[in-house]
Amino acid sequence: MKRIFALYRADLRAIVTNWAAAVIILGLICLPSLYAWFNIKASWDPYGSTQGIRVAVVNLDKGAEILGNPVRIGDQIVASLRENKQIGWTFTDAEEAWEGVREGDYYASVTIPPNFSAEIATVTSDNPVKAVIEYAVNEKINAIAPKITSKGATGIMEEVSSSFVKTASRTLFELFNELGVELGRELPTIDKVKELIFRLEGAFPQIEEALGVTEKDVATSDAIIQAARQNLPAASQLAREGAAFAGGVGEVLGRSRETADALAPAVKQDIAVVRQTAEGAAGWTAALADNRTAPEEAARVLADAERRTGAASAIVQGTASLFERLDEAAGGGRFPAAISLLGQLRTKLEAELAVIRELAAAVAKGEAVSSELLDRWNARAQEASALSADVLARFDGEIAPKLRDSLSAAQQKAETAHGVLQDAVNRLPDVERILNDAAKLVGTGKEGLAAIRAELPGTEAKIRDLAAKIRAFEEKGDIREVIDLLQNNFEKESEFWAGPVELHETKLFPIPNYGSAMSPFFTTLSLWVGALLLVSLLTVEVHEDGGPPLRYYQIYIGRFLTFLTIALLQSLIVTTGDILVLKAYVLHPGWFIGFGLVLSTIFMLIVYTLVSLFGNVGKAMAIVLLVLQLAGSGGTFPIQVTPPFFQAIYPFLPFTYAISLMREAVGGILWPIVTRDLLLLAVFAGIALVLGLTLKKPLNRASARLVQKAKSSKLIH
Repeated sequence: MKRIFALYRADLRAIVTNWAAAVIILGLICLPSLYAWFNIKASWDPYGSTQGIRVAVVNLDKGAEILGNPVRIGDQIVASLRENKQIGWTFTDAEEAWEGVREGDYYASVTIPPNFSAEIATVTSDNPVKAVIEYAVNEKINAIAPKITSKGATGIMEEVSSSFVKTASRTLFELFNELGVELGRELPTIDKVKELIFRLEGAFPQIEEALGVTEKDVATSDAIIQAARQNLPAASQLAREGAAFAGGVGEVLGRSRETADALAPAVKQDIAVVRQTAEGAAGWTAALADNRTAPEEAARVLADAERRTGAASAIVQGTASLFERLDEAAGGGRFPAAISLLGQLRTKLEAELAVIRELAAAVAKGEAVSSELLDRWNARAQEASALSADVLARFDGEIAPKLRDSLSAAQQKAETAHGVLQDAVNRLPDVERILNDAAKLVGTGKEGLAAIRAELPGTEAKIRDLAAKIRAFEEKGDIREVIDLLQNNFEKESEFWAGPVELHETKLFPIPNYGSAMSPFFTTLSLWVGALLLVSLLTVEVHEDGGPPLRYYQIYIGRFLTFLTIALLQSLIVTTGDILVLKAYVLHPGWFIGFGLVLSTIFMLIVYTLVSLFGNVGKAMAIVLLVLQLAGSGGTFPIQVTPPFFQAIYPFLPFTYAISLMREAVGGILWPIVTRDLLLLAVFAGIALVLGLTLKKPLNRASARLVQKAKSSKLIH
């Protein structure tokens, strides 16, 4: 060991005492850092300056109509691109755009054809056609620019799709809104038909009385029949109006059946909202319990709590009222437990609301928030949450089946009444025929009157039953609920359907810029390049000036210490310069520098061993290994997108684990990964060291003649 360190000290003394050697060594120490810094700075934020990439935009769209509304989607795209500063959009004509792309003035062009809006408008036809945007790109100019411009073109398509969905759904919901308004206007007409049915119901006692008088006094039957014939046109008119109303009632019942399918989920959703409101009290009270909460923030929290709790109470009251009406319409006995629970729940919500208002009054006066009131609020909220949970637990198995049964019973009765009324309308010609026959056959009037009396009770019963069902239908008010649904805000509905989903991104190990993300690769690369520069300019052999000859392992280790010293200085300058000069983002700067020193040691050992064993051939081997590692280590592109050959050699390259190690220091350390990388790099170093110590002597002796012969050519040193 003494002779190894003597050789090392002699190398250091030679560097210090020889100014020319010192200058060269200083240059070798600094050169790798320049290689790393220039590359990192050049790639600092390449995707943040894409506004200089010029893309021509040509708008030839002539517009069209969608559901009667004129649209010019091409103009909308152009207006949107004028606000988009991510790419250098340039608006021009078709000829200039084409020539500009051919000659390289523009990287690409986007052309909106004349029939663009017209093709999108075909969505309302039986044969819709996809609209086309023409995209031309000059891939000869640059390898990366086409990818950036293609992303911009894709963004245009996504924006057009979103805009179209919003426009089309807005038109559709606007039509629904107009339908709801129209039904609201027709409510007086529906009410008028209903009153006509009630008038027909009220006329039956008079008809029956007339028949009774006819049966008692045949002598006056002629006069009564004439009177009946005179009143028949009015009765016919009432019947026709009743038939018209019956058709209207049928349409209303059809809509009610559609509404019934959605009623149970809607009621359950309302109860779930009430439960969420009750559970939200914990968050409100927690915010108010914080002494740092400003009075304005406390007032806002209380106002929000009062609004949502009041809305929950109104929901509970409305749901209980709905159950009561359904219970009454279906004959009773179906919802007593649910109505009782809802009543208790509303009582708890009103008590909670009273506490909220008391707190709001105190805050408005500038008083501190009372912990006693907060505890009362929490207690009432927990009770309300438990009651609403009980209702939800019973809903699917107990309440929902009864709800469907009640609606089904009411629907069946309404349909029966509709059939009765239609039957009555169909029988009115029979009534007219009977009256005419009675006038002609007054002598046999008793038989005719008996037939009329036989028909009259059934008709009267059906009319009365229909009238009763109409009254029950009125109590539910379903037609008005449908109208309210159709009159929803169509602007908000269309905005929802244009973008129903938002993407929330979570960055586990955020790195603020591309240059910092690439610093592990370029730093690792520069350390290998630094090792190559050292073996290219400095000799790995020792020229002895006398004394006992050095052994091969002493030469190998002693001269390696010199190379290692310079390599460590290279690493210190590169890693500290990344942090201090370039201001690259490094989460763990101490480990970044330490890992760099480890990599320099291992890289220098590998390259030094190759050159020490194989001479100039070893230098070539180190360069070949560098080339393979550039593409096969996953430093730039993910290894999964490289050809199979590079994926196969990926696990056997030092760069694979060196870059991974430096990335841990930059983005955030996971120690299992660091441990794995260090162990595998130690394997590479161990292999190099074993080969250097065991093979240097035999390989150097075997290649001595070849080296001398090569030097004699005066081309190879």
